[in-house]
Amino acid sequence: MKLPTPLQIYFEADQAGGDDAPLEAFAPDAVVTDEGRTHAGHAAIGAWWRAAKAQYGHTAEPCEVREEEGLTLVRARVTGRFPGSPAMLTFAFRLADSRIAALRIGA
Repeated sequence: MKLPTPLQIYFEADQAGGDDAPLEAFAPDAVVTDEGRTHAGHAAIGAWWRAAKAQYGHTAEPCEVREEEGLTLVRARVTGRFPGSPAMLTFAFRLADSRIAALRIGA
């Protein structure tokens, strides 16, 4: 599946399993919304990434991608230490200037 470069960087880092967030894929003022919380900027996104990896030990495998209303929607199979694993989640990316400007993760 062909993903835009910043999304490819995001999912490759996710699957590598490390706790280093792929901050080069995110705009400096990017916003991530996950589990009802919003994380803005590189420092907050890095902290969110490390905390989620430590808590859930998850990986996401992209299964489908589509464009809709200015967003790139990626359906991914997420496997980890959480109830209901594996689960299909939607990663809604908004890109700007070849970087992730916003990411919302949900069912």
